[in-house]
Amino acid sequence: MTRKRTLLVAIACLAFGGHARAGEAESSAALLQALPKAKLTLADGIKQAAQPPAAPISAKFEMDDKGQLSLSVYTAGKGLGTDAEHNTLQELSGSPESGTWNPETETFKDPEHVARASEQLTLMRATRASLLDVAGKAAKHGGTVVSVAPEVRGGKPVFVVLVANKGKIQQLTYDLVTGAEKKPSKTAANAG
Repeated sequence: MTRKRTLLVAIACLAFGGHARAGEAESSAALLQALPKAKLTLADGIKQAAQPPAAPISAKFEMDDKGQLSLSVYTAGKGLGTDAEHNTLQELSGSPESGTWNPETETFKDPEHVARASEQLTLMRATRASLLDVAGKAAKHGGTVVSVAPEVRGGKPVFVVLVANKGKIQQLTYDLVTGAEKKPSKTAANAG
């Protein structure tokens, strides 16, 4: 692996979760290489997944099990007005490499996905901002919006957005309640 590619993989690993194993590092590098093939944006997938009563609760580009670029949107099938226990938590995923997105739908049954989607649904129920709003704000930074998801960071609810631009990943955070972009603290910017 060249030094430049190794550095790119390391940056991608930090941006995609910090403690990535070798396989995850390769997947992140593959994702950065595959993103230019996307003919649809993350916003396109979010809009398509938002068919009432379904409500998008997170969205991302990722590499699928076959190593192909995939656009994935988690949804709450019964909308934000229904709690996680009584909702249908699902993922719409498919290739963004053609002019149309024909996702397959999977209803979550495994504990890992149910837990993640339940947390995201709970956070989305606490905000008036939508994934589309936040992705739109992040798109103004330039590049490709790679993912948007509600999370709890440092005890505070935020939207975490990853944007790929010129071979680098930038992480942006937005206040979950107000939708305002949060500037990184000096401590967070220097962490690593």
